[in-house]
Amino acid sequence: MDIRPKDQLVMKKPHPCGGNVFFVIRSGMDFRLRCTTCGREFLIPRSKIERHIRQVIRPEQDHAAE
Repeated sequence: MDIRPKDQLVMKKPHPCGGNVFFVIRSGMDFRLRCTTCGREFLIPRSKIERHIRQVIRPEQDHAAE
């Protein structure tokens, strides 16, 4: 699964604060995610996160420089 920094992940299960959208800060063997509702940052292993992703939202690419 191709997940890059600055993507947003919509998860199947919500965070304890109630939000289910997370901002990707770092990707690799572990992901550093930030909850968009409460702002909490945490690390989670790739194997665990890939099973729980419902949707990947990519930021819009700015093509004005081309």
